[in-house]
Amino acid sequence: MTDLPDVLDKEFWNERYRSSHRLWSGNPNVNLVNEVSELTPGTALDVGCGEGADAIWLARRGWTVHGIDLSSVAIERAAEHAADSGDGIADRVTWEAADLVEWDPGTTRYDLVSSQYVHLPSGEREVLYARLAELVAPGGTLLIVGHHPSDLESGVPRPPRPELFFTPDEVVALLDSQKWTVDTATAVSRIVTHDDHEMTINDSVVRARRAV
Repeated sequence: MTDLPDVLDKEFWNERYRSSHRLWSGNPNVNLVNEVSELTPGTALDVGCGEGADAIWLARRGWTVHGIDLSSVAIERAAEHAADSGDGIADRVTWEAADLVEWDPGTTRYDLVSSQYVHLPSGEREVLYARLAELVAPGGTLLIVGHHPSDLESGVPRPPRPELFFTPDEVVALLDSQKWTVDTATAVSRIVTHDDHEMTINDSVVRARRAV
């Protein structure tokens, strides 16, 4: 996907999910696994949950999860995958199609808020991440992962939209140091295969704990 419309709205994502029987691998994101495996399970919000792999992985580890995504097609598919997972997974995950910027969670707060590869332009991104930070319960964890801007220069297929990418420091700058302890703020490299060629991609990873 090299060309993107100016607005990545619900219609865009619904059509993209309809274009493939399974858009993603079905495996949990590696940075989620690396950053969350040692946390004590509680309640989790999976932001941009897609086809549900992260939420299902969390539920399997004992978390009670709410998965939310802009695409209703993705949410339907995620619910089907949870139902097919057995082990009572479907009972530990709820799903909702909604726009995070407009979504009203009421007074609900979460022990973990995870946003994996939710890419919005600068300006909108800061609004979203500030909102996600507000949804973390005292003592809870905020995990934000996205593609690092260096990918645009590495030959890795990425949309030519630099405003969609961010560094860890840009995320950390949004967090009040009086309220948050940053445990991880780094660019993580990993190897992927594209067109039978191994390529290195870089992820911006930020994990922070809210003060009790």
